[in-house]
Order: sequence, then structure tokens, then C-alpha cells
Amino acid sequence: AVVTEARRLERMLSNLLQLTRVETGLVPQREWVPLDELVGAALTRLETVLGTTAITVAVGELEIEVDPVLFELVLVNLIENAVKHGTPPIAITAARRGDRIAIEIADHGVGVAAADRERVFDKFYRASTAPGAGLGLAVVRAIVVAHGGAATVDGARFTVELPAAVTA
Repeated sequence: AVVTEARRLERMLSNLLQLTRVETGLVPQREWVPLDELVGAALTRLETVLGTTAITVAVGELEIEVDPVLFELVLVNLIENAVKHGTPPIAITAARRGDRIAIEIADHGVGVAAADRERVFDKFYRASTAPGAGLGLAVVRAIVVAHGGAATVDGARFTVELPAAVTA
């Protein structure tokens, strides 16, 4: 129990630190990274939280230009959110849509009510009674916006859109 709580506290402190950095004008140090590697790293980091939760990953061979440390935190927060507030199985998918790459994390729960869809990304806002400080989704949006993207929610599906590489 102590180790689990220590890991939860570490994630909360990391969220606070990264949120503060992004809000004070941090410019992400971008590099091209295979999305499947970032998803794998996030899942590994969440092993104890995931337990036996069923997760499917279908992100293909997409590469995204992001700060890998920051963007891993985006994925960790979205996956952890699905575990805490959703219903398995959880699906992580990605596809190129024109000049954007859309990454979706969806579960089979009731999702976020329409009235909460914008506020759920606000600092300290919690749309449920599940434990948490209300920072995870605020961190997601701040980091994604710093990368020139957008984060949205529709029910139990969170979508992150980022600029895609320009192909010749």
C-alpha cells in the first residue's frame, strides 16, 4: 500500500511540475518518436495501476514530433483516467487525418457528461467522486496545446490531435 501511494504521489507531483513548466512558457524539446514506443513506455509506467485491465493498442507505425518525456505524461494521464473512471476494455488507437495525427483513448464506461466536457480539462475540476486531484486532464491539455495540438473528449473517448509530418 505504501509503494502504491508513493507512486500515486509521484505522478501527482510530476503533473504539478510539468503543468507549471508548460504554463510558464516551456517550449517542448521535440524529436521524432514512434508512437508505439511512447504508448509502450506509458503502459509500462502504469503496470501496477493497470493490473489485469484489458487494453488494445492499434497505433500503427506513426511517428510524432513531440517532447517524449512530456508526451509520455499525456498518455499516462489519459490511460490512468480511463482506468479510474471508465470500464474496460480500453482501446488506444491512432490514425493520420489529413495534416493531423489523432490519438484516441476510449473505454466502455458512461464517459464524461456533455455539461462537463470543457471543464474536465480545467485544473482541480473533477467530474466524478473517484480519487484524484483534478490535475491529470489539465496537464494533458496544457502539454498538447504546447505542441500545437488540441485535446477533446466525447463521452468515453479522449482525442489528442497533433500536427503530422509534412509529406512530399
